[in-house]
This record gives sequence, structure tokens and C-alpha cells, in this order.
Amino acid sequence: MATRLLLIKADGCISIHSDGGAYKPLNWMVAPNTLVEEPDRWVVANRKGETLTISIEEIVMDSSHELGDDPGLQKDGVEAHLQELLAIDCTVISEGLRLVRREHPTDIGPVDLLCRDADGRAVAVEVKRRGDIDGVEQLGRYLERLNLDPMLRPVRGILVAQVVKPQARVLAESRGIDWVEVDYDELRGLEPDTLRLF
Repeated sequence: MATRLLLIKADGCISIHSDGGAYKPLNWMVAPNTLVEEPDRWVVANRKGETLTISIEEIVMDSSHELGDDPGLQKDGVEAHLQELLAIDCTVISEGLRLVRREHPTDIGPVDLLCRDADGRAVAVEVKRRGDIDGVEQLGRYLERLNLDPMLRPVRGILVAQVVKPQARVLAESRGIDWVEVDYDELRGLEPDTLRLF
């Protein structure tokens, strides 16, 4: 037995939380569920026949809150938004860089931005929120395919992200790929003290 926070949502989801472990519950069942409340226990069952039995020794607090209509949550700062902002002004990535095309196709998928540098050389830009080893590998594959095109080669690569992890920096540099960190809020023109949820 331990003190736990039990959350029951209107849609029938139930989750059990402790103070540790950040946001992830210790146990949960997603809707639709049925809940049978007994004096010393709750039995939650889903359509598959799975049950979760919660023994209750003491109720410290019991409260109910109507949250109202859900206005929805729009994620801000996703890769697509970052890519749009960088496409508007590629010089944020590198001086003299100009956009040729967004989502330039290759036979293994599109590279986010195809640009030309001040010398007219082709530059493939892969945009990530967080630059990690996978992003470097992905850009490396695109460069391989793009360099098969005599109209483009040699193609230089740049990994652009809000944060580029140290391992990704090392791998990128070892493969001749540049990396650049950009400030999303600065690109949007937000003041540093602007309040935001995330």
C-alpha cells in the first residue's frame, strides 16, 4: 500500500500516479472502460476482458472537476514550422544561402531544403527539432543520392536543429556535414520573455 493519485477521465481512462517518475503513470487503462466502485476497491475492466483492481485503504482527498469543451492543442515548434521559417530566410543557416526548393525529392525521400550557397554550390539542408545521430544518417543518405545527379554534385550537407546533440556533432563533422543550431523563438520574432506553455 502507498499513497497514490488516481485520475479518472470522462472518457473512461484511468491512470495511477506516484510522486516520482515524472509524467508517466505507474499503471493505466485507456478508454473505453467500465469502473465498479466498492467500499475498499475499484475494479476497472476493458473490452478485451482485462481488469485492473485497485485496493483502497484510505481516501485522502476526493474531488471532481469539469474541464469543459476541449479547444484543442496546437503544437508549436514542430519541424514543419521550423522548416517554413528557414525557407523564408536561408541566410540564418549560412550567409549567402538561397532556397532552390523545399521538400526536394530523392528516390529515398525528400530532403527538407535544397539550396545554393554564394558560390552556386548545391546545399542539402535537413531540419530537425533535435539533431541526433539519426538525423545525420538521414542527411548522409540524401547526400549520397543527390550526388548522383551531375547537375547538383558536389552537394554539401547541413543539419539544422534547435539543439544538435554532441554525438551528432561528432558524426556530422567526421562525414563532412556541417551543423547549425537555430533559435525557433528568434526566428518567429518572439521576445525572450514571451510566456508560453512549452
